[in-house]
Amino acid sequence: MLCHMPEATLILHRKRIFDDGSISEIKLWQVTTPVGGSSHVFKYSLYYGKPGQRWIGYDNEAGKGDHRHLGAHEAPYRFVSPEQLVTDFLADIRAEQLRREKKDEAK
Repeated sequence: MLCHMPEATLILHRKRIFDDGSISEIKLWQVTTPVGGSSHVFKYSLYYGKPGQRWIGYDNEAGKGDHRHLGAHEAPYRFVSPEQLVTDFLADIRAEQLRREKKDEAK
């Protein structure tokens, strides 16, 4: 069980290291009762960046509810389903990768 979280079962954990050294990690738990600020029975933490640098993040920290981080910007996230969560996260990763590729090409 995680600290400050109802009983939880890890249902998905995937980690990928990309050629440029960036990392994506998806952790999704099913909980017995919703995490404070969320109305569903999932707890999640999705990360993309490099050590010490979060470029993209999705989570539902207790009290904050569902939200995502794009760089330094934090905004609410409308959770629909675990599948949609992963789809949205992967789309944001791809957009960030394309943005970084264009930035590198301009150098």
